Amino acid sequence: MITRLNSSFLQTTAAAGAWVVEFCWYAGSLALLFVQTLGGWLTRPLRVDALAYELWKVGVRSWFIVAVSSLFIGMVLAFQSAYQMQKLAAEVYIASLVSLSVVREIGPVITALIVAGRVGSSIAAELGTMKVTEQIDALMTLAADPVSYLVVPRFVALLIALPILTLWADAIGILGGFLVGTMKLGILPSLYWKMTTLPLVFKDLFSGLLKSVIFAMVICIVSCFEGFRTEGGAEGVGRATTMAVVTSFILIIAADCLCTAMFYFIWR
Repeated sequence: MITRLNSSFLQTTAAAGAWVVEFCWYAGSLALLFVQTLGGWLTRPLRVDALAYELWKVGVRSWFIVAVSSLFIGMVLAFQSAYQMQKLAAEVYIASLVSLSVVREIGPVITALIVAGRVGSSIAAELGTMKVTEQIDALMTLAADPVSYLVVPRFVALLIALPILTLWADAIGILGGFLVGTMKLGILPSLYWKMTTLPLVFKDLFSGLLKSVIFAMVICIVSCFEGFRTEGGAEGVGRATTMAVVTSFILIIAADCLCTAMFYFIWR
């Protein structure tokens, strides 16, 4: 009996140790790729044509789904806020709740999750396909740096496009709350607009944009890393795409929590 317990304990400890080693290796690899990306961006000229193409893929092709999602989320927030606000005869504060929730949290997070699911999966699939078909090895044979050639344009494009998409999501989300508040809850449009803008300060907008920049880095680095380490043919590409999306989602939520705590304790 004691021998079995010792064996089970050793197996559990070994599995936990292996998970810790894998986690540290993964985090270190992401950090190394991030440093290499910054180095490639700062030390080599940026390919404008590649940047323009990536901006089109990330920004222009994502604006519609971001707008639709944000509109419905703003409407849902207004309806949900109305449950409690009507009990307190404080319907006018629905506008403030919606605007603050969208600008601080909902806009940046939802936009990042949409982009991670749509663009991050595409990046991982593209680079994964290049890896399994040995196109990345061919780049290295031609003395071309894969990070500078493939990662940097996507990195810069996400840094530019995601904050803009976040501002777009904020505006559409507030519009959704405005439609519900004025057309369904009977709040005057002028009063709703006043209560929307009154509680908003620079900190709220800045925190949302800062989060979007951090989320952009997370999406690009994770997706590119998963693409670079793809192996095993078509099955490996699918596995890399899934890992890129899942890992990006987890890190986006974790980064959002850390940023929110930082702003709460440091900049109150």
